[in-house]
Formats: sequence, structure tokens, C-alpha cells
Amino acid sequence: MLCLGIETSCDETALALVRDKRLVGQKLASQERMHALFGGVVPELASREHLRVIGPLFDALLAETTTRAEEIEGIAVARGPGLLGSLLVGLGLAKGLAISLDRPLVGINHLVAHLLAPGLEQELDFPALGLVASGGHTQIGLLTSPFAVSWLGRTLDDAVGEAYDKTARMLNLPYPGGKTIDALAQFADPDTGLLPRPYVDNQNLDFSFSGLKTAVARIVADNPRLVAPVMEAEPDIPELAASRPGLAELCASLNWSIASTIRLKLRRAMARHPEVKALIAAGGVVANSCLRRELAATAEECGVRAVLPRMELCTDNAAMIAYAGSVYLEAGYAHGMDLDAVPRGKPLPDDFIRVS
Repeated sequence: MLCLGIETSCDETALALVRDKRLVGQKLASQERMHALFGGVVPELASREHLRVIGPLFDALLAETTTRAEEIEGIAVARGPGLLGSLLVGLGLAKGLAISLDRPLVGINHLVAHLLAPGLEQELDFPALGLVASGGHTQIGLLTSPFAVSWLGRTLDDAVGEAYDKTARMLNLPYPGGKTIDALAQFADPDTGLLPRPYVDNQNLDFSFSGLKTAVARIVADNPRLVAPVMEAEPDIPELAASRPGLAELCASLNWSIASTIRLKLRRAMARHPEVKALIAAGGVVANSCLRRELAATAEECGVRAVLPRMELCTDNAAMIAYAGSVYLEAGYAHGMDLDAVPRGKPLPDDFIRVS
């Protein structure tokens, strides 16, 4: 099956073609520079930019892969969770193509697609424990199959990516904050007593990073020399680390606090579900070097396989939507034209139509 995937859940406009569960081609338009002006994603601007670029991106994808629209056999679209206006742009294109080409349509859970994305490169073992760590989500799920995911823990306030972005804003570092903070962290060792491991003195699998943000704010308020004098889109990381004593250590300590918190929760989940065979991690924050090391160490310690996608598959992309779509469509799962977008904070309904 040749499946088209459409991803517009936040600030990346992406389209991809997957044939027989292997990537044929992908086109992506990033809005990073535009939203960097505001220190975070502005929903109205994001949806307008999706609308502006999605048509030309589709044409470019077909041209680059020498594919005719009529060759597409199935259409998959991210239906949520995400920004409602952004999701509706992708959903509009998906429905229009499904009607005009008379092809099956399936709406994909953006978070599940993240966890299935490594299937583009390797076989996935089930049952598996899954972690989604991104700008909008920090969730742990139990995957008994590609079609059955139960969420065991979620973020109660700030997602892990928000913690990075808000810290970067305090330090006058560019958006997205995680990339710059991780780069600065390479120039120091963490002080494991500087920042707390937030929301771990309990027995649940949920996350809360708002307290960590508050702890960082207090340190920055007491040490204004940590703040970069000018926000640069591409800062000179070695120079910045050298000119701001303590900045690299704070970044390394933040990395440690977040990664060790996630590791503790994952070990707790593993102990409750000894049947799992793999730990799958996805989402933009999984590109963080410290977190990747902690995830690999956690999997080894628990005797399961670590499944960490390459960097390009960590962030929002359409390849994961196309891959998940091909898996679902080939198994007989689809949606009708009444498919709705589901914004962040609302559960996605199990409303698939079984087709032969």
C-alpha cells in the first residue's frame, strides 16, 4: 500500500509517502523561526502558515517522488491531540483528497504515531512500554499492539518540552529551548543537588514540571549574570558557556533533573508491567542527549530492548503518520467523512470503522 501521511498538529507542516511500511519521501515546512519571535507557538499564526504552505508541499512531494496522486492508495492524517486550528488544516486536505481520489481515510492519534514511528526502521516488539516526551506531552503508555494503547501516566501541568522552553525564555535563549540547553549542558557536569526531581514522592506515573520551572526561576532571579545579554537565533554555544559562569552547569543540572525523573517513573512502570519486551521512546525531547542515555540505561537495567528512533523521527513528522496509517488501513481500520479533529486535553474516541 502507498499511504499518504499528513501532519499539522502544531507548528510543523509535513507530508510523507510510505509504501509497504517504508518511507518513499517526505516534505516538511518548519515554523520555528516565526514562533521564535514570541518564545513559543502562537496558534493562530500556526494555522495560517499551515494553510499557506500545505498545497505547495503536497505538489512538491509528488514531484520529488515522481508519484501521481492517483497512485495513492490510502490517506492518513493526524487528528489530535494538538492545536485545533492547525489540525483542521490537515484534516481538510485529507478529506478533500479522500473524496476526490475515492480512497480510504484514517485519522491517527499523534501520540501513538510517535510510538509506532520506529517501525519504519525495525520490528517492534509487543507488549511495549512507550514514552512520549515533547513540547506538549509527557506520557507513558502500555502498547499491547499497534491498535491497543492504554495511558498509564501523563503530565499534570507543564510538559517536559515546556519546561525547557520556559527555562530558555528566562535565560534569554532562543526557541525551541531544549536544543540550546542541551548544547550548553555539554560544557559542564550537573550539580545533582541544584534542582529537584519534581513530583516523584508518590506512587503514580504522572509528571509535573511546573515546580521545576519555579526552582529555575528562583536561581535565575538570584543570579542575573546567567541570563544571555542578547537573544540570538544561533548563539555561539562555547562562547556563551565561557562568558556566563554557571550557565552550562544550570543547563546540565536541568537535563539531569528531567532525565532522572523520567527514568524513575519508567522504572516504576516496568516493575508494574514485567511482561513488556521493549521500551519505545519518541517525541522531540527524546533527541536530548542526556535523556537518550538514561533511556538506554533504563532499558538495559530492566532487561528490555531500547527502541529509540533516529533524530529526524523524534520531532513531529508525517512519516510516522503515513506509517501508522498504513498499519491501520491494512488491518481494516478507517474513518468516514465525519472524522473530527481532537484538540489537546480531550481524549481521542475509539471510533474506527472496520472495513474488509
